[in-house]
Amino acid sequence: MNWNAIAAIYRFEMTRTFRTLMQSVVSPVLSTSLYFVVFGAAIGSRIDQVEGVSYGAFIVPGLIMLTVLTQSTTNASFGIYFPKFIGTVYELLSAPISFFEIVIGYVGAAATKAFMIGLIILATAHFFVDLTIAHPVWMMAFLVLTCISFALLGFIIGIWAQNFEQLQLVPLLVITPLVFLGGSFYSISMLPPVWQTITLFNPVVYLISGFRWAFFGMADVSLGWSVLAIAVFMTTCLATIGWIFRTGYRLRS
Repeated sequence: MNWNAIAAIYRFEMTRTFRTLMQSVVSPVLSTSLYFVVFGAAIGSRIDQVEGVSYGAFIVPGLIMLTVLTQSTTNASFGIYFPKFIGTVYELLSAPISFFEIVIGYVGAAATKAFMIGLIILATAHFFVDLTIAHPVWMMAFLVLTCISFALLGFIIGIWAQNFEQLQLVPLLVITPLVFLGGSFYSISMLPPVWQTITLFNPVVYLISGFRWAFFGMADVSLGWSVLAIAVFMTTCLATIGWIFRTGYRLRS
């Protein structure tokens, strides 16, 4: 394992984050704070509790997931797309470093950024609502696994994208709607039976449900299904990345 190469990629990506601190960290936190103000004040005044939890606290896991999913995907996709755009990816591919080490460097940095933002938002939430975490170890585990999984997805998107428009396509038109429709601001038990069944086909439901269980001990689906969903998603992304590097898909052309 070439740890020096991994550390070099990781440090470069993390340095880029701190150079654009307003865009990378401050902007997502301010956006999430606005969600607290709008949903907590406007909707929270009409919905007292959801399954015994105050509405303001209930939406905290969903808001963290919304930001973490989009940030981990966007950071990882831009991180590998930019070397493609300027042509330095060929130097990376010809260097004595395996594709696994490349993935660790880029995905590790993107996951770290998203994880940091998730923790900052969690700390910010305490200024708006009273929040107690029932299972802090599980909460951290779900947060880390989610950051890594969607950073892997972002890495795939960054290789697939051929322009900046395609780079933003999946986060804006796929991930964000799935999070909004995945129970981030409501419990799927509040939906009509038909829509509850349809919602279960949304993979983000299982992530948000497991993460919310770690906070409040309540979930829309069982914890086992949530863990299985993360494991399947991560395995699929790793297999896809392995295929990309074996075939050189959109890397050698």
